[in-house]
Amino acid sequence: MLVFVATVLLYVFGFVFLYGVIRVGVRHGIEDAEANRPEVLRRRQLTTAENRDFAQENAFLSNPN
Repeated sequence: MLVFVATVLLYVFGFVFLYGVIRVGVRHGIEDAEANRPEVLRRRQLTTAENRDFAQENAFLSNPN
């Protein structure tokens, strides 16, 4: 009976521990995504500006005539 109780307690505490580990991992992942967001937006704006400049300089490449 003591072995059964010990097994159940370890089983339950194992799930609680895994829940905590997953929760901490997800929190850190979200924080990393939020920290990198300004850099990603800046890169996207830079790429858009470069594409626009390229299209203006090389309009003959995309002209349907």
